[in-house]
Amino acid sequence: MIRAVLSLLLVLGAISSAFSASDKKYIPKSGKRIPQTLSRGWGDQLIWAQTYEEALYWSRSRNKPLLVVFHLEDCPHSQAMKKVVANNYEIQKVLDEDFIVLNLVYETTDKNLTPDGQYVPRFLFVDPSMTVRADVVGPYGNRLYAYEPQDLNTLKKSMENAKKLLKVEL
Repeated sequence: MIRAVLSLLLVLGAISSAFSASDKKYIPKSGKRIPQTLSRGWGDQLIWAQTYEEALYWSRSRNKPLLVVFHLEDCPHSQAMKKVVANNYEIQKVLDEDFIVLNLVYETTDKNLTPDGQYVPRFLFVDPSMTVRADVVGPYGNRLYAYEPQDLNTLKKSMENAKKLLKVEL
């Protein structure tokens, strides 16, 4: 009798151990990670293009300007700007309704996308004719396409300028 009970407990223990091992998920030492999407935190409700080529196609076919955001995940300036842009209702609404958006965490070999150098964060506007709008700039003379969190109104004006140029020139 005791032998049967011990055998039953051993079998039940093995079965419960097998089920609990399959339920465990890897959690890094730094803590649980947030799932990554194409938005990379810049606005989860927006539809983001996956590649520059796809973004150009969408821009041309929908007749909307393209906003390309160059950033790095570990850059404090990029992180600060990402937080401000993602939490600003007006910017998110305008991006959703009037722009094609793409964010890149790598540099490109296209020299048109680095008109004044490679730095982050960098916001470039491209019109549907696939022309980089070098005339839509931020507030800094040494980094023409850079914006910082305190420059949110300037970014909004740049977005409006990109939309106006689209209507005037196309």
